[in-house]
Amino acid sequence: MELKKILSGIDGIKAKGNLYIDIKNVESDSRNIKKDGMFVAIRGFETDGHTYIEPAIANGAKVIMMEEGFDFRNLNIPEDVTLIVVPNTRYALAVCACNFYDNPSRKFKLIGVTGTKGKTTTTYMIKDILEKQGKNVGLIGTIATYINGKKIEDSARTTPESITLQKSFAEMVDNKVEYVVMEVSSQSLKLDRVVGCDFDIGVFTNFSEDHISQKEHPDMQDYFESKMKLFDMCKIAYTNADDIYGAKLTKLVKNCEIKTYGIDNSCDLLAKDITITNSYVDFKVKLAGKNERVKVGIPGRFSVYNSLAAISVTEKLGATPDVVKDALLNVRVPGRSELVDNKKDLTIMIDYAHSPESLENILQAVKSYTRGRVISVFGCGGDRDKTKRPIMGAISGKIADYTIITSDNPRTENPEEIVKEIEEGMKKTKGNYICIVDRKEAIKAAIEMANKRDIIVLAGKGHEPYQEINHKTYPFDERIIVRDIIEEMGN
Repeated sequence: MELKKILSGIDGIKAKGNLYIDIKNVESDSRNIKKDGMFVAIRGFETDGHTYIEPAIANGAKVIMMEEGFDFRNLNIPEDVTLIVVPNTRYALAVCACNFYDNPSRKFKLIGVTGTKGKTTTTYMIKDILEKQGKNVGLIGTIATYINGKKIEDSARTTPESITLQKSFAEMVDNKVEYVVMEVSSQSLKLDRVVGCDFDIGVFTNFSEDHISQKEHPDMQDYFESKMKLFDMCKIAYTNADDIYGAKLTKLVKNCEIKTYGIDNSCDLLAKDITITNSYVDFKVKLAGKNERVKVGIPGRFSVYNSLAAISVTEKLGATPDVVKDALLNVRVPGRSELVDNKKDLTIMIDYAHSPESLENILQAVKSYTRGRVISVFGCGGDRDKTKRPIMGAISGKIADYTIITSDNPRTENPEEIVKEIEEGMKKTKGNYICIVDRKEAIKAAIEMANKRDIIVLAGKGHEPYQEINHKTYPFDERIIVRDIIEEMGN
């Protein structure tokens, strides 16, 4: 594509060189640059893309986009390389990505789901309902990217970088996808990854403290305002009427029609007569104007909220009541209240809960229907909000009957220090606990102490099949870990 067309819509451009050359690829990773490519240098949290300009040129870049303020005079840049300077390269990359891939999000219905919790489950529910209705569906989120029911790749982050996102959208267009449902993280909104996306429908699930750190959001206000950006990009949105921040949307959003769903407060879609068991929830709700009983194959009150969000969206898109009910009954989401089959017939649940509120929600949910003990196994991620560690320790200490504090993804931090910080909160409760830093050993200890009346909750890792330690990832799929431990234990 001609460079001038790729740059269309970007303000404040300063250029040196030919703007009419043909560009074969656009990348922000110098390693992915090919002959006649365009390299966009982005200032990251840990590395500055401007330091990779010369390697990008060596790989074939004919265009370099830089951010205002970068001094490139000491670099060895050939005369035939076009230089572009813009105020914000992240924003510019997103615009270039849309142009380069011919604005694919205008060629299907795009549904964006944001919120602190429930994004993944809600997107899977929407996907399953629409597929059951016979539609071609794409999904992009925390776990993986899917096209028409086929998993294309596992995800490195909730919402991909803009160039990756638009490339996936273009692939979906090529595969005749009619609807795309995606998780839209606060970071992706703050860092302009979804600039240029043509959202048709938005969803706000809930809002609570999470992602507060130097590398994410400095405070709750910034976190909330980042999420709010989605609703300036939508035509219609559905929000949780029982969430304080969700209810605020109806007053704060001006250019988007807002509809509500909930359990406790007046709303457009209300769930009533709720039953919760250890393997499902069911409730009454109006579908196509008639009261229907809906059963969902994921336990917990939060499943009702996620289902209401999915029902709101899919009814708007024409899903019939029978299809909605059938899809929700059979929906399964990796790492979200996921029960692990095992030879000992123990109840072992894997859940992605990694924030104070999500841990509290899952532990309270299982506590309400478990006949025996709740055994909680969890840790906290390194290089993330440290303030939540003692809070989560106190939560588990108050709710669980026994807690095993362990490691999660320590990243560049000392896992023993993270465990100690969690333990400080635990000590303020009367909860029974033990610290076992090695996560596999912690899981083994939980299995050894459990009986068939108990439930073991392995919280924090969810769908992740790895542990991240000192910039390296090591295989760690808890489903496999559980199976191997029980095999080793024998009878």
